[in-house]
Amino acid sequence: MGGNPTIIQGGMGAGVSSWRLARAVSELGQLGVVSGTALDLILARRLQDGDPGGHMRRGLERFPFPKMAQRIWQAYYVPGGKRESESYQTLPMPAKKSPREFQELCIVANFVEVQLAREGHGNAVGINYLEKIQIPHLPSLYGAMLAGVGYVLIGAGVPVKIPGVLDRFADHEPATYPLTVSGAQDGDDTTMTFDPREFMERALPPLDRPKFLAIVSSNTLATSVCKRANGRVDGFVIEGPTAGGHNAPPRGKPQPDGAGEASYGERDRVDLEKIRELGLPFWLAGGYGAPGKLREAMELGAAGVQVGTAFAFCAESGLKEEYKSTILASVVSGEARVSTDGLASPTGFPFKVAPLKGSLSEREVYAARPRICDLGYLREAYRSPDGTIGYRCPAEPVTLYVSKGGKRESTVGKKCLCNSLMATIGHPQARKGKLIERALVTSGDDLPGITRFLPPDGLVYSATDVVAHLLNG
Repeated sequence: MGGNPTIIQGGMGAGVSSWRLARAVSELGQLGVVSGTALDLILARRLQDGDPGGHMRRGLERFPFPKMAQRIWQAYYVPGGKRESESYQTLPMPAKKSPREFQELCIVANFVEVQLAREGHGNAVGINYLEKIQIPHLPSLYGAMLAGVGYVLIGAGVPVKIPGVLDRFADHEPATYPLTVSGAQDGDDTTMTFDPREFMERALPPLDRPKFLAIVSSNTLATSVCKRANGRVDGFVIEGPTAGGHNAPPRGKPQPDGAGEASYGERDRVDLEKIRELGLPFWLAGGYGAPGKLREAMELGAAGVQVGTAFAFCAESGLKEEYKSTILASVVSGEARVSTDGLASPTGFPFKVAPLKGSLSEREVYAARPRICDLGYLREAYRSPDGTIGYRCPAEPVTLYVSKGGKRESTVGKKCLCNSLMATIGHPQARKGKLIERALVTSGDDLPGITRFLPPDGLVYSATDVVAHLLNG
């Protein structure tokens, strides 16, 4: 791929932006992006489901450290797949001092996803992470770089330390990353360290340093990233509040509606003149999945657009087919709507939710689910009274959260996104053969606009249809 892509496919949800989708988009000469969220868990569950199609095995066979790949295969592969009522293995929960098993799984899983997305073409592939999910960053980035990832895109935080990590890993040098710890005091050890040489089974030549794009919601944040970054910043994705997944909180005094829906106003508009003054390429995101919006973005000085929702429901996305077809049917019938739930996410960020019968978008389904936190990607690190680092999540049992110093009011309306997003891509945990985790589908506000990609008599469209429509109208 020469120069900047016109279209960046959004890194939606855990596993929705799968290797299949990213590969399909990159084959078309645009930037396909895999979601890096919880790839360790996704790989483990794909293997426990019997690795349909043998794709995970193919990726593992290309991993440069075969002993590590073999350990992963032996630990998780279930010939023929586990029974539907059988539980998936419980993995180590992310922690500052994560066991080697967790780190190896992060390295290998990120490698496999990027490797498969790069298969069969010579164009760049990107990977998207949430800065707030900090603990997996270092081993995950190294694994993605081993696979030759071309772009790293990071939002939901201030990723000023990522560029330096990319610089270090290009030479297989150790890198550090700061862990945000609530209540930390001067002198506390909150730094995570990862040394690639502790995991390498043989010497490797230097790796290509991927381009780094920060996903931001304001010109102030873009300017801050430029000033504070510890390495080269290659551009920005400017994401508005209509984009799917996590959104930046509204600026000014919050004015949620009665259902907890976040409201955005004039203060949430980005000053693109100040963005242009930074002199770096930028892409606009959030409601830009239409040809007219692509032209508008480029007239405003953007290199192009990032599009999520249109790709999230196309044939190649990782969204479970049953959920995909149900929501697309609601789009055709004119019943589709998206809300911005200001309470759902344990992160405190507003989260876009598409209604789906039987999912956690329904209050009675949410109320019936026991509060269980056993994956832990969105846990908050905090300083315990004895000075050690503890972990808590406002979606865990209320009494447990409060016992760790959390505020009871912070638990209201909180949903276990970790478990529900695994269910959304077809890997729901089964608990004692009875409780099956329910999905929670996210989408941008442009969900009703998907009709522009649908054929007159069907509910199936492809990534090729999306790219062609955006470029050609």
